[in-house]
Amino acid sequence: MILTLLDRLNRRRAWLRWGLLAAGLLVAFGLPWTLYPPVATDIVCWGLFAVAFDLLLGHAGLLSFGHAAFWGTSAYGTGLIAIHSGVPFYVAVLGGTAAAAMLALPIGYLAVRRSGIYFAMITLAFAQMVYFVTNQWRDVTGGENGLQGIPRTLPGFDLSNSFVFYYAALPVVLLGLLAAWRIVHSPFGRVLAAARENPARVRALGYPADHYKLVIFVISAFLAGLAGGLYAVNHGFASLQEVYWTTSGKVAMMTILGGIGTLWGSLVGAAAIVRLEDWLATAGFEATGLVTGVIFIAVVLIFRRGIWGTITHLLRARAVAPVPQIEPHLEHDHDELQPTPTN
Repeated sequence: MILTLLDRLNRRRAWLRWGLLAAGLLVAFGLPWTLYPPVATDIVCWGLFAVAFDLLLGHAGLLSFGHAAFWGTSAYGTGLIAIHSGVPFYVAVLGGTAAAAMLALPIGYLAVRRSGIYFAMITLAFAQMVYFVTNQWRDVTGGENGLQGIPRTLPGFDLSNSFVFYYAALPVVLLGLLAAWRIVHSPFGRVLAAARENPARVRALGYPADHYKLVIFVISAFLAGLAGGLYAVNHGFASLQEVYWTTSGKVAMMTILGGIGTLWGSLVGAAAIVRLEDWLATAGFEATGLVTGVIFIAVVLIFRRGIWGTITHLLRARAVAPVPQIEPHLEHDHDELQPTPTN
């Protein structure tokens, strides 16, 4: 009977996963029909960036304050390739992403030797160095004016239409999300989770914990660069804001808002922040940071697991039915039920 209940529970969870996947795809394909297409593209770009950040924070236990360096490096790299070569934007984005991954390799090699706040400060320091170089290298990056006029090029398609560009960029984002999901549910992801909880024990079992952390750091930077390149092509420019430390703080807020370690909660957090900022800007409200900060504090205090984390926790609690306790039915003879006489 217990095995039957467990089987039903597993089937229910499988149907729930497939249902959520179908709902997510419907939302992704229908997003530009309900929102301004450039805003819809921003949502999926920031969503992929937040998922990349969650790979590092939620599944490796490493808090980076410097992920803006990889988002921004790819944005500038993509823009430079697109402007000077005229290749399709897919090639330009891959080139910018490769630059972000190569930058992450030496940074990660030095950073993963530390943990906690020391890891966070090292990544922040390197990110500020990238910001300084980007600001001073005016002949290439444009300095404070940024890199402008990034073209959208794809033979056979008119990407000047933001609606068309959304659907051209969406497959890249979906492939990035699929890669993140596969990494988390692979043997590599399980070793990474074990290294997050007890790195000493993982080393004792023969796994090089620092090597695993370096690999996930580079993968996270790669996906962040993929998102940053698409973001730059969507807007047609790359600015110093892309490499500034506030961008790292913004993606961290999205991840925490959606739910650390949930992966897909990062998409929810990104959609909420981007949509709220767009709505406030359209309404003419300038202090958008004040509103988003108050909402962030409220969610963290009320929903300790984040928005998506709280929803999935409630769904699991509802799906798990209590196992009935089977008590044996004892029959007693009439004589056994009589009290024993005492002298």
